[in-house]
Amino acid sequence: MKTLLLNGNQLSINQAIEAVTQTVKLKIDTKCLPYINKSRKFIENIINKAEPVYGVNTGFGLLSNEKIKQKDLNALQENLIRSHAAGVGKPLDPLIVKLIILFKANSLIIGHSAVRPIIIEQLLNLFNQEIIPVVPQKGSVGASGDLAPLAHLSLVLMGEGEAFYRGKRISGSKALKIAGLDPIKLSAKEGLSLINGTQVMTAIGCWAYYLANILADTADVVGATTLDALQGTLAPFDPDIQRVRPHQGQEIVANNFLKLLEEDEIRENHKNDDDRVQDPYSLRCIPQVHGAARDIIDHVKTVLSKEINSVTDNPLVFPEKDKILSGGNFHGQPVAFAMDYLALGCAELGSIAERRIDKLVNPIFNLLPAFLVKNSGLNSGFMIPHVVAASLVSENKILCHPASIDSIPTSADKEDHVSMGTIAARKCIDVIYNVMHVLAIEVIAACQGLDFHKPLKPGIGPQKVYQHVRKKVPFFKKDIFFGPYIEDIKKDIEKGMFASIL
Repeated sequence: MKTLLLNGNQLSINQAIEAVTQTVKLKIDTKCLPYINKSRKFIENIINKAEPVYGVNTGFGLLSNEKIKQKDLNALQENLIRSHAAGVGKPLDPLIVKLIILFKANSLIIGHSAVRPIIIEQLLNLFNQEIIPVVPQKGSVGASGDLAPLAHLSLVLMGEGEAFYRGKRISGSKALKIAGLDPIKLSAKEGLSLINGTQVMTAIGCWAYYLANILADTADVVGATTLDALQGTLAPFDPDIQRVRPHQGQEIVANNFLKLLEEDEIRENHKNDDDRVQDPYSLRCIPQVHGAARDIIDHVKTVLSKEINSVTDNPLVFPEKDKILSGGNFHGQPVAFAMDYLALGCAELGSIAERRIDKLVNPIFNLLPAFLVKNSGLNSGFMIPHVVAASLVSENKILCHPASIDSIPTSADKEDHVSMGTIAARKCIDVIYNVMHVLAIEVIAACQGLDFHKPLKPGIGPQKVYQHVRKKVPFFKKDIFFGPYIEDIKKDIEKGMFASIL
């Protein structure tokens, strides 16, 4: 079994995705333990001196002026977890919950949160033994971190709440017992350290980033197949055009298309008797649109890579400087902006794809049968699949309204500006899945178009696409039940089967 050693500052998004999609065991880098223990000792000394420290021996939010008696400090932390576990909605995907556990552990390992090593070890136990806390999707405003969802996760550490264990939803206490683990009794500051932080929005964001990479590659592969079916020109993909506007994403996309469409017979055969001067924007501007989306994805990677190696709770302990500081690292604005930005980029991949579908089904713009079916009129062909794509693209326009510009005061106006970062991350994934469905419709339509060009062969990329699609989706000679084919190809897109053609 592969082991991932955590030290708080070297975790990559790719490592995290691998850890939750494959069999990987998490371990603490023992070099981190001395500083973790030093921070813990520092906070305990402050407690013994009875110095007021937010969330350690005071109440929370507006109640921060309330001093808590020494004998009640542990109860304060456990009360915090129970009271804050008020999320609603369907549970988050187990893979995302595993990412949350990983990111929370990695943050605590840095040592500025002043928890005991046993807290981190219990988190790693959950991960390694596949105990997945039931974490409702809704309820976080993105500051002071992801309080409600992280509280649901933390309940299971205490032997409370609910968890999925080997596919069954059971009580947290039963899950720990089956796995041979003892519940944790929280000590001063530990409850606050567990639920203060941006790990939920960051975990959802990293999964969105992972899917967005698949989406970008798939969009190129599917777009190239459509370009071939429509007998479009490769002139807009010429390196000289990209050289004089050197955005990295644009150059990558153009190069991808040139490779995918090598050895193409369809366009070559059509060159001599084609009086078209230019292709529509949805074909001609693919490098610019797809490329800009890729540049967004790269920016998001930078933001999330920093966030997964950050300390985002409050207050923070700096024992080497003999100080404990209250601040705002729990505020999710960097992630919120990034997620709204990523949603925009992914939505545009769907928007331009829908326009390409229109060009495939509309006989005014191509030399193919109307709606890609013979005997049109009797048969509707791809008429409604295009309508479905239009619906999904329109829905994405609503989902792309930025969550990050919203704020609503909470905690009696003490917490008066929040990020809504978790909402931004959740809806970003919704956008991505919508676009995957649009691309599924496009690729089925494009393969239908390729059939009308036989015996001419498409480029090497579209050939591979066609071979894969035809294993699952037949050539439509007449109208048949369409829906299951779209869902089947969408699943293949999500698995990266088309992206792997690049």
